Amino acid sequence: MGYKIRVFGDRALFSRPELKVERYSYDIPTPSSLVGIAESIYWHPGLKYVIDRVKVINPIERISVKRNELKSKVSADKVRKVLEGKKELLYLDRNQDIAMRNSSILTNVEYIIEYHFELIPEKMNETDSEAKFASIINRRIEKGQCYKQPYFGCREFPAYFERATGKEVSCYEGEGTREFGLMLYGMDYSDPQHYTPMFFNAVMENGVVEMGNVEVFR
Repeated sequence: MGYKIRVFGDRALFSRPELKVERYSYDIPTPSSLVGIAESIYWHPGLKYVIDRVKVINPIERISVKRNELKSKVSADKVRKVLEGKKELLYLDRNQDIAMRNSSILTNVEYIIEYHFELIPEKMNETDSEAKFASIINRRIEKGQCYKQPYFGCREFPAYFERATGKEVSCYEGEGTREFGLMLYGMDYSDPQHYTPMFFNAVMENGVVEMGNVEVFR
């Protein structure tokens, strides 16, 4: 089953993983961030979403902002000690752990996402079926309902969605080829002990970036 939705918002930040401190956004959304939007509309353990392509509607524009962020997070070791009955403080002192960091983010973003789902039979029950999932997703897209609020890379940048009309035109229509280089495709969780990042060569043709049938590098 295939779907085509229009997603839009005021800001977006698809952070490049090679930059550890300052945040710098990719020019276009990563496939994993778009999968997150699809899962926000409807999530089920028996579904796997695949992004086929994305069309960039608005010009790629950036602004720089400074944001207060925490430098660390509560460690899993502390949580484990609390669960074992030991006295540990499960909070971070904002006054001591805060840091001001620059972020280069996208502004006035709008995309057309084309995607489909694949079934994971071992995580489905007897009442689940492809037709059932398709009906639920279609109904939620039509009504603007979601499992949780979709966002563009970071939770403070909400994404809004609706069914695409097919009349949306990219501002890069007729521009030809534009290469963005290697981009993060997603994470390979097949080995629970060693997560592996996956990358692909992102190329935009007249405003459209193919993401479904691409070569993935590990």
